[in-house]
Amino acid sequence: MIRKTLKKTTKSEKLKAFIQKAKIPPEFLAANRKMISRGVFLGVFIAFIPMPMQMAAVLLFMPFFRFNVPIALAMCWLSNPFTMPPMYYIEYLTGSFILGIQAAPVEMTLDWFSENIDDIFIPLYFGTVIYSIVGSFLAYWGVNYFWKTSVHRAKKKHRKHR
Repeated sequence: MIRKTLKKTTKSEKLKAFIQKAKIPPEFLAANRKMISRGVFLGVFIAFIPMPMQMAAVLLFMPFFRFNVPIALAMCWLSNPFTMPPMYYIEYLTGSFILGIQAAPVEMTLDWFSENIDDIFIPLYFGTVIYSIVGSFLAYWGVNYFWKTSVHRAKKKHRKHR
C-alpha cells in the first residue's frame, strides 16, 4: 500500500515541476526499495542519538550516501519531545547494565541533568550505540522484507487476475 502510494507520488507532474524549479537532485527523492530502506536506516540511526539538530545531521550525509531524504528526515521524528525521555532513559539503563555501572536515580529536570552529565554520559551513549545499530538494522531489514513481500503479493494477485 505505502509502496504504491510512493510510486504514484513520485510520478506527479506537480512534484516533478517543483523538483526542477528547486533544483533538487532527483535521486534524493527516489521511491525505490533501496533508497527508501537506506533513508529509513539513516533516519532511525540518527533518531536514537541524543543530540540537537538531528535533521541537520541527516542532511550532512547527503554528499556521501544516496538515500531518500524525506523518509530519513521523517524517521528522525521518532525521537520527538514526547518519546525522547523514555528512549534516552532506556538507553541509559541499558548502557549502565551492560557496563556494570549502578544507574543513578533519574529526575526529569534540567538541574539534575546538568549536575549529573559526567556520570550518565558514557552509559547513555553506550546504550545509544546499541539501540542505534540494532534499531536501524531491524528497520532496514523490515522495510526490505515488507517491500519484497508486497511486490510478490502484487505479482501473485496480478497472475491470478489474468
